[in-house]
Amino acid sequence: MWTYLLPAVLVHGTELLLVRWVLTQTDRSPAASVAWILAIVFVPFLGPLAFLVFGMTRVDSRRRKRIDADREMRRLLGGTAESHVVDPEAFERPCRQLARLAEGLTGNGVTAGNRVEIISDTNRTLGLIHQAVEAAEDTLNLEYYIWEPDQTGRRLRDALIHRAGDGLRIRFLYDAFGSMLLRRRFLAPMREAGIEVAAFSPGNSFRDRWSINLRSHRKIVVADGRVGFTGGMNIGDEYHGKRKKFGFWRDTHAKLEGPAVAQLQRVFADDWFYSTGQRLEDPDEVPPVAGGPSLTQVIAGGPTREPRPFHTLMFTAVAEARDEVLLTTSYFIPTEPLAMVLCAAALRGVRVRVLVPGRTAHLYPVTIWAGRSYYRQLLASGVEIYEYDRGILHAKTLVVDGQWSLVGTPNYDNRSVSLNFEVAAAFFEPDEAAVLREQFEADVLDSTPVTAASREDVRPLMRAAENFTRLFAPVM
Repeated sequence: MWTYLLPAVLVHGTELLLVRWVLTQTDRSPAASVAWILAIVFVPFLGPLAFLVFGMTRVDSRRRKRIDADREMRRLLGGTAESHVVDPEAFERPCRQLARLAEGLTGNGVTAGNRVEIISDTNRTLGLIHQAVEAAEDTLNLEYYIWEPDQTGRRLRDALIHRAGDGLRIRFLYDAFGSMLLRRRFLAPMREAGIEVAAFSPGNSFRDRWSINLRSHRKIVVADGRVGFTGGMNIGDEYHGKRKKFGFWRDTHAKLEGPAVAQLQRVFADDWFYSTGQRLEDPDEVPPVAGGPSLTQVIAGGPTREPRPFHTLMFTAVAEARDEVLLTTSYFIPTEPLAMVLCAAALRGVRVRVLVPGRTAHLYPVTIWAGRSYYRQLLASGVEIYEYDRGILHAKTLVVDGQWSLVGTPNYDNRSVSLNFEVAAAFFEPDEAAVLREQFEADVLDSTPVTAASREDVRPLMRAAENFTRLFAPVM
């Protein structure tokens, strides 16, 4: 009897302990807690294992360290950006409200005098990054979620090694989960050349490292504190159409020059200090004024900030819309409030258009299935949905009323707005919004509209799969 009873006691005892752990974590939403409890209880072995790996965020124990790091970086690097901050009182809605909100959430105001280029061609993005690397005179700081050790990754690595030989100080920060394919053999030449290399990891203790749930999803390049890049594109062959498995890759990036680069630099400095304990105190890290026409605000978000910046900002942006919302996202698994606000905007007469991928690159189809489970309520409310067909859609952009726009790393999903460390640039001029709108319209031509009629043709088994995966949407 004990042969059968003991394993059952161990299994159910472990489940009870994990459920208790879920209920005692204060940094988790009720929906996410319910999803994890369902996984632990009803998915034997795999559910508990998934929680141990992905669910133990341990946010509270890291929040103080992040706050201290941010305060220290503001003291060292904050002066130049703040001297060019403009008063949002002169803006019209929604820009005025969103500028105030983002500043309240992150401490960064809207800076004037920036030059901005929004890029939809990944090959051009990579080319401009190479140009910035070659033109740098003093420092290069790079942070990436995914850096592949393939031809594209080696080429940019070798360019950094070459510039390190010219005497530049170069720092390279990669996410330990997203860039898990980077091995010592790949990184050794960088370290030998004098490049400072560090991994953004969940923590220093074994208990912290057991959880891989908190990730730096940021993509940042800053050259001399004068030129900055951020957006959706990582470093790897697939992002440039070089892998037949994925085909064409559609992404959006932004090149920044001007005071906003100091804000982007601060985000990197915060992550570097958090990961290494080292401060960025180089005097050349302060950017000159670019003298451009763009009003730009860099926004950083992560699970150590309350309220969660990107969840609050995206919700408010859609809620503030009066005419039009254009949302492009590579993962669409919204929280219930984010889904609700899209429906509410459409019901009050705003034209809400959502562009999502028809297939995904890095995760199983369950992420698309979970997103499709929201289609019925969105379509019934008047939201227009398009699934991108040309290749892989990886862009993350948001445009409101042709005035306010956002380009960066966060998707319209729970992971981005609640768990990942993300960064984006917000723009307060019609010019950037017009470029993004033009890109959106071009992407729609390469997409299939989703209609209520087309959803009626979905087989019952697939509909059940979509609804089942939605149960776990808060933890995807």
